[in-house]
Parts: sequence; C-alpha cells; structure tokens
Amino acid sequence: MNAQIFVIKHWFSLTAKVETINSASEPFCSGVLRALWGFTGDMLHLRLALTGQILAIQLIDYILRGVAQVMFVNNSLSGLLIVGGLFLQNPWCALNGLLGTAISTVSAIALRDAVSAGLHGYNGSLVGILMAVFSAKGDWYLWLFIPNVLLSMLCPVVSSALSAITSKWDVPIFTLPFNILICLHSSTMGAAHPFFPQVSDCSATIPRQLQSTAFHVQVFLSVPVGVGQVFGCDNPWTGGVILLALLLCSPTICFHAILGSIAGLALAAPPADVYSGLWGYNSVLSCIAIGGVFYIPAKLTPTLLIPAFFCAYVSSATSKLMSLSLPACTWPFCLSTLIFLLLSSENPALCRLPLAAVSYPEENRRYLRQLKAWGRAQITSECVRTVKHHENTRLLSV
Repeated sequence: MNAQIFVIKHWFSLTAKVETINSASEPFCSGVLRALWGFTGDMLHLRLALTGQILAIQLIDYILRGVAQVMFVNNSLSGLLIVGGLFLQNPWCALNGLLGTAISTVSAIALRDAVSAGLHGYNGSLVGILMAVFSAKGDWYLWLFIPNVLLSMLCPVVSSALSAITSKWDVPIFTLPFNILICLHSSTMGAAHPFFPQVSDCSATIPRQLQSTAFHVQVFLSVPVGVGQVFGCDNPWTGGVILLALLLCSPTICFHAILGSIAGLALAAPPADVYSGLWGYNSVLSCIAIGGVFYIPAKLTPTLLIPAFFCAYVSSATSKLMSLSLPACTWPFCLSTLIFLLLSSENPALCRLPLAAVSYPEENRRYLRQLKAWGRAQITSECVRTVKHHENTRLLSV
C-alpha cells in the first residue's frame, strides 16, 4: 500500500514538472519566479540532483533537512535559515544542535535507514540543543560533547523501536525519542553532578529583549518567542527567522505556527509565562501537525484550535507533574497530537493522510485532489467498459 501511494504521488509530481519544462517560452520575470519557486516546498529537485554525489555533500543536505524537520519542514534552505537563527540566539547551542543532528544521521546511515528526508536528524538536533540549554556549566563546556554524541547515537535506535509500535496505527513517533533521552539524561545527572550538572530551576522568566518594552510590544513579540521556544530560544529575532524559514517552505505551516503560538499564549495568565513562550511552543507543533501536515482540512474551521488549546492545558499539567525539576520538553505536544491522530471520526471536513503520503500541506492538498481525479477517471473508464460489455452481451444474445 505504501509503495502504491509513493508511486502515484511522485508520478503526479513528475508529470507537473514535465509540463513546466515543456511550456512555451515565457517572460523573464515569470522564469525568475519559477526559479525561486524551486526553493519552496520540499526541494525535491535538489535531493534528486545530489543523488550519486559523494556522501559528504549529501550529508550536508541531510543535516539541514534534519534541523528543519523539527518544524515538519523538509527543506534544506529552511534548515539553513533555522541554523542561522540558532547562531543568532546562541552559537554554542547551535553548534551542539548541528553535532547532534550529524551524529544521529550518521548513526541512522549505519543502521541502513532512509535519511534523505531528515527524519532521523531532528531528534538528535533537539537533544543537542536542549542538552546545552539545560547544562549548568554554561557555554563552551566542551566535555558536554560526550553525552551529546552518546545520546544522539541512540536517537535512531529509540526511533526504530518506537516506530515498530506506532506503525501498527500508522502514526509518527514525533519527538518521543528526544523526550525520553533528554529526561533520562536530566534525571540521571541532576543538579549536583560534578561533570554534567543540570539547571535546577526550569521556571519561566521574561526574555531579556522584552523586559524594557511596552506591554503591547511584549505581547506581540511573545508570538515569535513561542515559535523559537521549540528550539529552546527566547530571542524574538530567532523566532522571526524561524517563521521566515517556515514561510519559505509552506505558508500554511507558517500560518499554523503563528496560530498555535497565539492559542498557547492566550491561556497563560502569569506575565512571565506569556512572555517566555513556554506555553506556546507545544501548541505551535500541535497546530502545525493537525492543521495541514497529517490532516487536510476541507476548510479552516475553529476545530483546528482545539488541539492547540488542549496542548496548552497539557503543557501546564506536565510542567507541574515534573516534580523532580525535569523539563516538560515536548511531552504535551506528543501526547495531545497522538490523541487527535488516533481519534475515529467521520467528519468530512478532516481527511487524514496515510503516513507514507505525508508531505508539506500544499503538496498534500494537491496530491489529494489529483488522487480524487484519478479515482474518478478510473471509475469512469470502468463504467465505460461495463457498458460496452453489456452491449456486446446483448448483441450476442440477439
């Protein structure tokens, strides 16, 4: 079934590209727009162009896609923008994130898993970044590379084990490997470890960039901060760069990221929780996942906000349940989104795609429309054959 979905989906994609290439001569501006359009979406042409190149060149593409896949984006240029935003926030955290992505990807290659879409890199990216964020040793503590490498190597192993379970329901593993490994590391090391101590206070604080600004400016900037907190970043400029990276790949993903951040912040009553974005980042991921990546809504309905609000409630509950000073990570996102992906509903406004057919939202909609058209054509041809068969049978009987 998955192979059939893959063949049908990419047949439509290749057909569209051939039609574009064979089009008549077009104005220069239109050609430039078409060239720029090639950097949007999943940049499939770049992945095909790198096929057969040396592994080192392909690995750069895998790593950038792995960083971007944290936000459900399979675009290496978006990944490059996100990396730039991370360096804007903290070069040490960005370096650890790149190291974690690279180690996780190489480990997946050693296990002979498919890595071209970056699906084995995003958990390693989060492990590396958040390990640096939660380290009490501060920046440029080089010994931190040791647990970073070890845990990043385990990401594909844990991912493979969890996939064996979740594949029975055709749902993704999301960031469960990252949650498991980072919580194990934090609980094992604790605040008193001589080499790898963890920060003892995970409570929300108002970002430095927002402390001296007006109230309405703080509320406005807390939206990109909520997006940036997916990577553990509280710099609104970093959040803005991440939103730009999402917009480059998919305007739908960018819109739902903003919507999820607003929905999460709307439920955070204390000012520190609002401005820190810690209530928003899980809702950002949940809203992206439900709003067009795994579901195809027939129209924008208020029901899309339900997962975001529910995720914000779970975020608050999870942070209070973590009584051992453990970070909440993305447990709320994983739990709430899996609940909505596993629900049984006959509502025609929502159409959940098979996991093998999931791409970026615009491609998902295009694929569904083409699949419906292909199905109607198959039904029409079958009806024509049936009518002809009945006519031939009637003539033979006469």
